Amino acid sequence: MIISARTTRFSALGIATLLTAATFGIASMASAAETSSTMGVSATVTSNCAVSTTPIAFGNIDVTTGTAVDNTGGISVTCTNGTAWAAAADAGLGVGGTITTRKMTSGSDLLNYGLYTDSGHTTVWGDGTDGSTTTGTGTGTAQATTIYGRVLASQNAAPAGSYADTVAVTLTY
Repeated sequence: MIISARTTRFSALGIATLLTAATFGIASMASAAETSSTMGVSATVTSNCAVSTTPIAFGNIDVTTGTAVDNTGGISVTCTNGTAWAAAADAGLGVGGTITTRKMTSGSDLLNYGLYTDSGHTTVWGDGTDGSTTTGTGTGTAQATTIYGRVLASQNAAPAGSYADTVAVTLTY
């Protein structure tokens, strides 16, 4: 029974100690000070654009018919949302080519063709000075534009061969 009495005293003493510590702990937490500040966060979204092309492949052409041959290719423009852009095309590398009459070459032989921004082949795709550019406003995703190509009619004197040209596309934004 003596052991039991000591145990009871320790229990009562232990509880009293815990209550005292808890009271002082709460009192010291209540008197703790705080301070605060703000942190600025910023970013600048810049205007950016990229352009890619899909070639125009006319395939096999029978120039003896004397008719025009049409096909399409295109450009794909991706610009930052809200960024205005204009895509221009030069005359190509064909000797003597112009914006209105571009020239594919096969050695020294030439085959005339045109590039247009409309399916009716009336609006020549050019550099903005000669011919029109194609324009748009970026959406943040790729925007496809069809380019209409035409091998011009009445070229029945063109010799057989593989003809090609390269047109530089410039994107201004």
